[in-house]
Amino acid sequence: MTPWFRRSAQLLVALASLSLAAPAAAQDAAAAEELFNRGLADMQAGRYESGCKMLEESERLDPQPGTLFTLAMCESQWGRIATAVTQLGNYLAWVDRMTPALRARQGDRPEAAREERDRLSPRVPRLSLSLQDGAPPGTVVKRDGSTMGPAALGVALPVNPGVHLVSTQAPGGPLWEQTVAIAEGETKALTLEVKEATAPSVPAPQAPAPAQPPAAEAGSRRGAPPPHAVPDEAAAPGGRRALVYVAGGVGAAGLLAGGILGVLALDKKSVVDEHCGSRIQASDEKACDAIGNKAAQSGGTMALMSTLGFGVGLAGLGAAAVLYWTEPKPAGPATGAAPQWLRASVLQAGPTGAVLGAQGTF
Repeated sequence: MTPWFRRSAQLLVALASLSLAAPAAAQDAAAAEELFNRGLADMQAGRYESGCKMLEESERLDPQPGTLFTLAMCESQWGRIATAVTQLGNYLAWVDRMTPALRARQGDRPEAAREERDRLSPRVPRLSLSLQDGAPPGTVVKRDGSTMGPAALGVALPVNPGVHLVSTQAPGGPLWEQTVAIAEGETKALTLEVKEATAPSVPAPQAPAPAQPPAAEAGSRRGAPPPHAVPDEAAAPGGRRALVYVAGGVGAAGLLAGGILGVLALDKKSVVDEHCGSRIQASDEKACDAIGNKAAQSGGTMALMSTLGFGVGLAGLGAAAVLYWTEPKPAGPATGAAPQWLRASVLQAGPTGAVLGAQGTF
């Protein structure tokens, strides 16, 4: 593979990754919006388990401060106060990193988050897990399915009130499990048992790998080329044509992604109009409810991604055109004249785009 081919392929792969990521981001944002609305409705109806799980998935797909605040309040009402305190702390840390303008759009959420965190913190129970004396090195300790590192053993860690499943397993030994119940504000220490390890089994010996045929080895010593070897020069025209198809596909995908994201951004604008200002009986035209704030944030993200999608699409189509018109023709019989050539190349690349051009001799 020639250096030109490698550089062109790397650029097109980067453009393809960006164009393919744009539709995926749009789909995630749309799914997150639907999950947020359904989760909020379940939370308001008292169905906290299903509501909190949908809000958690919405936050995973499209992290937003409003979603994180709503998720924390849902966890609090569900009774998972340790999780709620952690989520409230994450939300307040996010608010502290905001610009004054964005922080003002959060309204009274930060103050409500601080009050709820201060109210719940003294009620969070703590559980300390330790291994019995003589436990074998490498024993695995799990709490509710999550592995605990050695540094976490013997430390009273915050947990949600209720019943927890703890387990131990020595290397080669059987699994030992136990449930422990803990109430709000309670601190409990538990020493865990470890079942004795069984004798390790001896693996069966493996057969040696077959030796290479003598004929093939002799051929290698004589310097014979490997079968089906194709020089780079013979594969270059086909490789150039493949890049044309890849660049064209990138361009089409970028334009499609830009169009889809543009339509979604306009849809978010209509949601903002319905949930902000006078439509929600607010004196401040910029004030919005939870749905309006989330729609405004998602709409801004989609508008930016739409612009990037159109940029990638135009760059991909331009690269395809340059690669097609500058594809070298098959070499003819020698005439003694100086060879003529024309080659496409990337003259400049940066975070805002790329400049493509051609150079050669005539």
